[in-house]
Amino acid sequence: MTLAHYLNTQFSLAQNLDFCVRLLVACACGAAIGAERSRRFKEAGVRTHIVVCFAAALIMIISKYGFADLTNPDGSNFPGIRGADSARVAAQVVSGISFLCSAVIIKNGGSVKGLTTAAGIWLTAGIGLAIGAGMFVVGIFGTVLMNLNQFFLHKVAVGADAYGGNRLQFTVKNGYDFNSALEAKLKEWKAQVSESKVTRHSDGTTDYDLTIRRREAISYAEIKGFMLSREDIISASNSPLQPKIY
Repeated sequence: MTLAHYLNTQFSLAQNLDFCVRLLVACACGAAIGAERSRRFKEAGVRTHIVVCFAAALIMIISKYGFADLTNPDGSNFPGIRGADSARVAAQVVSGISFLCSAVIIKNGGSVKGLTTAAGIWLTAGIGLAIGAGMFVVGIFGTVLMNLNQFFLHKVAVGADAYGGNRLQFTVKNGYDFNSALEAKLKEWKAQVSESKVTRHSDGTTDYDLTIRRREAISYAEIKGFMLSREDIISASNSPLQPKIY
């Protein structure tokens, strides 16, 4: 069979356009889920979810239609391929995507981060499979339901994952006295420290670089009030964390 003959007989133009539409819809669904994760400063964002959903949809199309040339017009298989199961290709997505999900799960001390993002990637692969199979209603409904779930759960603060973020940087003269004052102030602000870096210099000064999570972002007035109450603070800066696009 020549290439020209293959292109004209394997699938019609309408079928090829349908496949392309499925891939585009899969990209849109993946982007919708990834955008929400990006706003929450997660490791996997828009581009990651687009690729996952697109790849799953493509694999599903291959699994469902890629072996059409191995069957006779009456639906029977060609001799020599008895027992072949094209669904095995799509089935490997379920297990294969687990390797990608494990990459975004981070264990830090006694806490584990990234579980929701990993589960979202797994779901995104499932949505891609649904779109690739032509189940547009199910795939789009799953995308909408996923985003509604994330949106409403983040409206009600559940742990630091639902909080806004600030990066606070201080340079102080006496780090020992400043530690207790900072802990008391964070407790007053009802804020949680998600990341911290403390650097002590030979001249006796200490730099603090903190990532703070709180229901509302820490304001300039709050930082200024804290600085005025402490004579040991040499300088301070406060910058809201910006969403990361991956």
